[in-house]
Amino acid sequence: MLKFHQIVLRKFLALFFALFFIVGTIVYFWEYDFYIEGSKKSLLQDIELIALQIDNDTNLDLLAQKVKQQLHIRTTIIDANGVVIAESHKDKTKMENHRYRDEVLQADKNSYGYKKRHSETLKLDLIYVVKKYTIEGKILYIRLALELEGIEEKMFQLGLKIFSVLTLFFLAIFFITYKINSQVEKEVSNIISFLKSLTKKQKSTFIKSEYSQEFALITNLLTKVAQIIVKQEKKKSKYTNKLKELNKQKDDIISAISHEFKNPIAIVNGYSQTLLEDQDINPNIRQKFLTKIHNNGIKLSELIDTLRLSLKLDSKQQSLKVSTFNLYELVEDCAENIKINYSGREVLINGARDIEITADKTMLSIVFSNLIENGIKYSEDEVIINFDKQHIEFIDTGIGINEKDLQNITDKFYRVHKNTWNNSLGLGLFLVDTIIKLHNFKLKIKSKENEGSTFSIYFS
Repeated sequence: MLKFHQIVLRKFLALFFALFFIVGTIVYFWEYDFYIEGSKKSLLQDIELIALQIDNDTNLDLLAQKVKQQLHIRTTIIDANGVVIAESHKDKTKMENHRYRDEVLQADKNSYGYKKRHSETLKLDLIYVVKKYTIEGKILYIRLALELEGIEEKMFQLGLKIFSVLTLFFLAIFFITYKINSQVEKEVSNIISFLKSLTKKQKSTFIKSEYSQEFALITNLLTKVAQIIVKQEKKKSKYTNKLKELNKQKDDIISAISHEFKNPIAIVNGYSQTLLEDQDINPNIRQKFLTKIHNNGIKLSELIDTLRLSLKLDSKQQSLKVSTFNLYELVEDCAENIKINYSGREVLINGARDIEITADKTMLSIVFSNLIENGIKYSEDEVIINFDKQHIEFIDTGIGINEKDLQNITDKFYRVHKNTWNNSLGLGLFLVDTIIKLHNFKLKIKSKENEGSTFSIYFS
């Protein structure tokens, strides 16, 4: 397959020679017709001058010879019957009757007659121009003839000049085209090299051409495309790394979920198997085992409910059941329920007892319970809860959260490596944040490592 510049060059050469031939031919025949027309006009003017010199006393033979000597033109004068009465180049007595010659017949019908033909008398190719006159009552046909050989010689010389001019003209065009073709080849090669670089690891991101507007536009677009490709590859690399991180996180989550489910299931299986195998077991021990089985069943149910709720919230399928209730009572109930599992721990509640809030009570209890339990689990001192009509805050003096983890702590399944949030599932603060956003409330978290954390919820 030929290259682009080779195709252009071949097409140009074919067009060059075709145009050269066509233009040369057209110009030659145009000039030829121009010379013939010019010769006709010149002969007609000469006929007019000759006619002015003729009267009844004019020696026509002498006049014909005079014209021959001065103008080098064949002169023939014919009477109304077609008889040659004067001839400059031959003996008129030996010439045929000219009454029915084409040019004479044309002169009868038109202002003049014209014919181009071979003369048997002179054995030459001539052009004839005839004009009819009535001079002192006599009809005369004055005919002048010019050798075509002279015209053809002039045309040949003119043709050489035209050929030379056209040759120089087309050579100049060829040179210009060759230079253009070379530059186009260079620009195309640069573009191809640039495009090849886009397939490599180290990509070129900039190409510029000032040769023409079209190449400038192409290179500008290619630069933009290259930059887009580089950006996309960076994004792809970023997404690949993120995907790897998510896969690792997924593995950790699956491991955590498996671990959280495994312990309660193992306890249920162990105690139930013991009860099945030993029908005579002590009633007190039986009651203790059944309590363990029941508690771990509740724990499994809570884990499943937490996972299901997170899926509903994440897919925006969870709707709010809004009601107006006492804020203090809800906070107190949540604190008391959490304290059952953490004996000896205190939760200090500071706020007016008559404040009411409009929200989904069940959802908000999940939020408060998560924040209270986190405060108790990761600190040794009491958890402080302050609230008013505008906001509520949960303060602990525990291990705190570092800045890196603080940015992602509310992401789904995000788990801090130094500890575990919400039974290692990484859903606790995700649920908190999602439920708060669902209410159009705002959550603000302030935390420092080894100093503690403050979780503030603003109701408006």
